[in-house]
Amino acid sequence: MQKVSKDMKIGELLRIDGGFAPILLEIGMHCLGCPSSQMETIEEACQVHNTSADALVDKLNAHLASL
Repeated sequence: MQKVSKDMKIGELLRIDGGFAPILLEIGMHCLGCPSSQMETIEEACQVHNTSADALVDKLNAHLASL
């Protein structure tokens, strides 16, 4: 099973599983379709949205483990 890391790009993450989108939207990342967000890493996106990258990665990996 693949694991999510802070250096993964948002576009890559969404290609792995569309089920990540609601988790990202939940923390305020409403720009998922924006071309520039596709090339942003999870860590960069979290900095912009003032949220913890470590906490988000944990939540995303928990989602993957539940599949």
